[in-house]
Amino acid sequence: MLPPFDYFEHRRACQRKQLERSIRIARLPLPYQSPISSQDREILDKSIETLVQDVHKQVLKPIDILRTYGKVAIRAHGKINCLTEVMLPEAELWAESEVNLKGPLAGIPISLKDSIAVRDFDVSVGYSRNTGKPYAEDGSLVKILKAAGAIPYVKTNLPTTLLSFESSNDVWGRCLNPHNLKYSPGGSTGGESALLAYGGGRIGIGSDVAGSVRVPAHFSGIYSLRCSTGRWPKMGMNTSMPGQEGIPSVFSPMARTLEDLVYFSRSLIGMKPWLWDHTVHPIDWRIDEAQKAKETKRFRIGVMRTDSVVDPSPACTRALERTVSALSSQGHIIIDVSPPSPYNALLIASQLLNSDGCKMFLSFFRTGESNDPGAGQMSLCMKIPRPFKYLYYLWVKYIKRDNIWAGLLENWNEKSAYEQWKWVSKREAYKASWHEWWKQEELDFMLTPVNATPAVPHGGMKDAVSSCGYTFLFNLLDYTCGVMPITHVNNVLDKLPATFQFHKLNGVAKGAYRHYDAEKMHGLPVAVQVVGQRLQEEKVLAIMERIEEALVETGGKYDLLEIE
Repeated sequence: MLPPFDYFEHRRACQRKQLERSIRIARLPLPYQSPISSQDREILDKSIETLVQDVHKQVLKPIDILRTYGKVAIRAHGKINCLTEVMLPEAELWAESEVNLKGPLAGIPISLKDSIAVRDFDVSVGYSRNTGKPYAEDGSLVKILKAAGAIPYVKTNLPTTLLSFESSNDVWGRCLNPHNLKYSPGGSTGGESALLAYGGGRIGIGSDVAGSVRVPAHFSGIYSLRCSTGRWPKMGMNTSMPGQEGIPSVFSPMARTLEDLVYFSRSLIGMKPWLWDHTVHPIDWRIDEAQKAKETKRFRIGVMRTDSVVDPSPACTRALERTVSALSSQGHIIIDVSPPSPYNALLIASQLLNSDGCKMFLSFFRTGESNDPGAGQMSLCMKIPRPFKYLYYLWVKYIKRDNIWAGLLENWNEKSAYEQWKWVSKREAYKASWHEWWKQEELDFMLTPVNATPAVPHGGMKDAVSSCGYTFLFNLLDYTCGVMPITHVNNVLDKLPATFQFHKLNGVAKGAYRHYDAEKMHGLPVAVQVVGQRLQEEKVLAIMERIEEALVETGGKYDLLEIE
């Protein structure tokens, strides 16, 4: 299509989807438009496990739970623009005829990242060319959820490329952080984290290729679990980078509370996707690991205080120290660790993820369609002719003497299959070095910051796009990671010290710290990352429970955003 016509078609598609969403919300039955009642409050105060028990005992009807959370989700959307597809009328029908109301998630509304396929709805991923193409059947993940009794009711916002810690696109607009509307809720699963933080849901599903369920949990103040590859099916979804397997994306759960995250994960994480007999099939050795974690008297905990690329900000350092202090007071062994170079992981992972020269995610754009500012920077740099890029690399390395930034620039170009295989070999060698290091250190788990800073302001990823090392590292390793909120930014405690020298930072760190301002960020959530090894989801969840117990005993756990 010629560019002018392509642009007009893009604008029409965006307007059509936004109008469709507005009409669906306006036409919702009265219960979704009415004020929050005392019965709604009772439902909102109950955990998933309690709600399931109430459904099983027929104390509550699934439609009552659905309408309560649907009501709050619509309110949340009006404030923070977190929803894409509003599926509430269909959800009421599914609750009556499709979901298994004897299952472990009976009657529980579940929100889904926009990239997950639901029958009769688009999977646009924020690209206008993907609109008007509803899927003919549910994806594998949605089939599993319905078989367990869960009711999909909304889909949530995301960035167009799925490569950002912001969530904005032309089709659905920009999602806002419920704690501070001037800041991002995270990405790429930002609509999900914003909805859950606001209280419009208790559990949701996102995906993670460089931190996309962990950073949103950190930015918005919720809990998440980055699962290892293979624990969740990947069929029945859409993406901005089909075929990209250098750093595989994984679907993973997010929740408003740790209790809900644990219950949901334990209910489903062992479920075999090829069995539709509504039963859960736990894997014994993983459950044994979780039990050992519950019974361990003294953990041996490795604390990675910095990735040596971007030192954590005062707010993120304080959250980590708060967690370490709580665990230390209970007699656990705390060890400051220096693992195999996290910078090498950032270097390898970034080259593998974008080995196509950014061509794939760019191929879905129409003329005039907005790119994410961070992804835009990556693709812009990729397009610079190699001779000029090499001169820029030499200037950064030898004139500016910034080896960190220079190293990321040196091979930032499209790879041949031969070159790609060499980087995969580097990945495997790096993973082996980590495995040996962990074994030698005899660690039970690790604690790290989730990100160098709290949430970025809108548009901030243009500068901070490369500051993702604390999460990206564990995508490369395929380690299980949990994120739990610890505290909020304090405008007094978290100011940068007077000795802080911005001009001496490397290029990645400058991008991260350009937007750090404790005064403006006051009240934003701050989390920590709990790291286990590959396929240790049950163990990591049990450890997160132990950490929360320690926090409660030493001053209290994180205060959730109250539901308005």
